[in-house]
Amino acid sequence: MSDNKRDGEVNFNQPEYTTPNHILDRFPVAPRSIWSKVEDKDWNNWIWQQQQRVRNIEMLSKVINVTEEEKQAYDGSVEMFNMSITPYYASLMDADDPNCPIRMQAVPKLGELHISPEDLEDPLAEERDMPVPGLTHRYPDRVLFYTTHNCAMYCRFCTRKRKVSDPGSAAQKKQLDDALEYIRTHKEIRDVVISGGDPLSNSDDRLDYILTSLRAMPHIEIFRMGTRNLVTLPQRITDDFIYMLRKHHPVFVNTHYNHPKECTREAYDACRRLSDAGVVISNQMVLLKGINDDPKIVKELNHKLLMMRVRPYYIYQCDLSQGISHFRTPIEKGLEIIENLRGWTSGLAVPHLVIDAPGGGGKIPILPQYFLGKTGKTVKLRNYKKKEFTYVEPQE
Repeated sequence: MSDNKRDGEVNFNQPEYTTPNHILDRFPVAPRSIWSKVEDKDWNNWIWQQQQRVRNIEMLSKVINVTEEEKQAYDGSVEMFNMSITPYYASLMDADDPNCPIRMQAVPKLGELHISPEDLEDPLAEERDMPVPGLTHRYPDRVLFYTTHNCAMYCRFCTRKRKVSDPGSAAQKKQLDDALEYIRTHKEIRDVVISGGDPLSNSDDRLDYILTSLRAMPHIEIFRMGTRNLVTLPQRITDDFIYMLRKHHPVFVNTHYNHPKECTREAYDACRRLSDAGVVISNQMVLLKGINDDPKIVKELNHKLLMMRVRPYYIYQCDLSQGISHFRTPIEKGLEIIENLRGWTSGLAVPHLVIDAPGGGGKIPILPQYFLGKTGKTVKLRNYKKKEFTYVEPQE
């Protein structure tokens, strides 16, 4: 951007915060794979990245050595849930390892063709609690606002397959305005979660319209944008986007890093720019079998996130969405991860383990048992090393 300021508000030529090289060295630049000859101006353009997404098996075969199982999975799943991978994210895949944690999140697997008896089309009953199209109002003081059907990448573990990648579910302007009118007339709402799809698939102008409308409502205190663009399309965080966002504080962003391989220099820079602009970023990791169901991997991820100024917020037990049972782990695995974080690393690096209860019960925290019991005023506790301690409550 050529101008130093717009309306005297923002100076983009102010000195940037510096980061020691020994920190930056932990965040490798993404390899460009088959796109190595693409010019920087294109590679760093989020529109180009979306236009060049890997959408079919022929293109995928140029990036990785596609297995027979992946071909069968693609053929069997494409009608139900499209494949779409940005060149940036595709470049992170191991071409020869079908169990690469990036590849497993992006490329169909045969497990998607199996619909378990407990699988649900709308596992969180979001449609049931929808007073107007495109808005779920479940909790007393907050709503979930769907602003688009599109995502930069279609994650194979998606809980909203019924909406994402389906052009018929796109939010038209009337739907947006009806949802905004509902929020405007319900004064108990103070927090709006802006979601989709991925809200950053919207243009800056459309997002500005939504955020300006919300900011004009005195009862709206904060809004949160749920996006995976920081992971799959960090090029989306442009100067123009940052300028637009700074007009609407306080702004919170929830994102979805699931593995340390996703913590690249590009991802680091995108998070840095948001943080420098005053945005608070939190991470909501989904617990995925064979990808991050290992305490060492989660600890490494959370340490990297903190260096990126992203707070580990939630670990989600995988939802009961259709065709993703091969990603689900036992509840004990999540508890094991928390046991190996709490006390063994910074409290900042310990997220909440939650199950978003099927049928619309909301997020339920799951904790290891640290409270062992109580006799009279004496409470028995145990710490992260499983040593027992007592705490005596005050006498009345």
